[in-house]
Amino acid sequence: MDRRRVTYKIYPSKAQADRLEWLMGKHCDLYNAALQERIEAYQKNGLSIIFNDQAKSLTEIRADDPEYRSINAQSLQSTLRRLDDAFKHFFRRVKSGTGKAGFPRFKSKQRYGGWTYPTHGDGWRFEPGTNWKHGKIRFSGVGHIGVRGEARTPGKIKSCTVMRKSDGWYVSIVMECEAHREVAEDARTAIGLDWGVETYATLAWGIESGEAQEVKNERLWQQASEDLRDSQRHLSKALRGKRSKRSQRYKRILAKRYRKLANRRKNHIHQLTSQLVKHNRMIVTEALTVSNMTRSAKGTAEKHGKNVAQKAGLNREILDTSPSAFLKALTYKAEEAGCELIMAPTRSLKPSQRCPVSGATVKKRLQDRSHELPDGSVISRDHAAAATMLRWGLEQQGKPVSWLGTDHGA
Repeated sequence: MDRRRVTYKIYPSKAQADRLEWLMGKHCDLYNAALQERIEAYQKNGLSIIFNDQAKSLTEIRADDPEYRSINAQSLQSTLRRLDDAFKHFFRRVKSGTGKAGFPRFKSKQRYGGWTYPTHGDGWRFEPGTNWKHGKIRFSGVGHIGVRGEARTPGKIKSCTVMRKSDGWYVSIVMECEAHREVAEDARTAIGLDWGVETYATLAWGIESGEAQEVKNERLWQQASEDLRDSQRHLSKALRGKRSKRSQRYKRILAKRYRKLANRRKNHIHQLTSQLVKHNRMIVTEALTVSNMTRSAKGTAEKHGKNVAQKAGLNREILDTSPSAFLKALTYKAEEAGCELIMAPTRSLKPSQRCPVSGATVKKRLQDRSHELPDGSVISRDHAAAATMLRWGLEQQGKPVSWLGTDHGA
């Protein structure tokens, strides 16, 4: 059994929305108070407080405070568990010594992520509609609220997280199910996939000119950048004086536009990855290290970097394509569809610098966008890289490579 998360949008009444806001504030206050307790205990007495200690304190708080007593106990424990997980991740990063450790921070009510009900039926209950499309959800102390959304693979309901976004309230429900996806009858045996910025993805199943397909980079940031800059300018101007309803309105507008951009990215990734696993039985692509790819070119105070502005622009374009989210979605969807996903080692294979026919390394500059095969025919650089990864994947599986030993052979 697998666990999958389904997000529904909920539509509370004014009174219900006020109650949800109150619950959000109480969970945020508990999180901050628990963080403060941990900090002070260590600074003053050298004590390390763990989850079990704070769970016992929570019992005493609920006995004395009628407001916290009216809130579901398991959801409050989940808030303490969230803080405990934040500290565990902090210590793990300190131990590994890679990057910033990121000590847990206090959270404002505007930036608090939400709260979780860990058990279905304890403090909440979900009543799905026909075929798990739309339905109703009930929270203790709030009442029944209509929801809109659809579960692609229904299953046993496990937990629920309530979230407030710039465009309304959402619930993220975790279900235990047997995840699966349909595969087309005419699905290709195998393809190579080369991710990029100029072209979002190049798919290759051979080396002939008609044996590749390009997926256009929509450049969603560039489409939305002008509106985002306008909203940011309006907000900055409104914040110069006394904070007002006008500044809050511009803040909501800016948040909604960023939310819309994020939704468009997510929609593009889900649609593309679903089509890839449906129409291909094996996909070979490269393992991407996004942190290295988007490293700043500023350099150090003693030794300044070169082309800093150009590298910053390239980093923005790389992050706009969301390569990590793309590979993550492709990985779990390939597993559901029974599609074999193989990650090629980029450093040793060097797919963009290698000939898919001879296997020889052919150095190219970044501006060189074509590759000449041994027989003199020319294909695009991305096509050659995708074909190189496909060849490597087939050889790893002990399968024949269709274009070797033909007229294209070395």
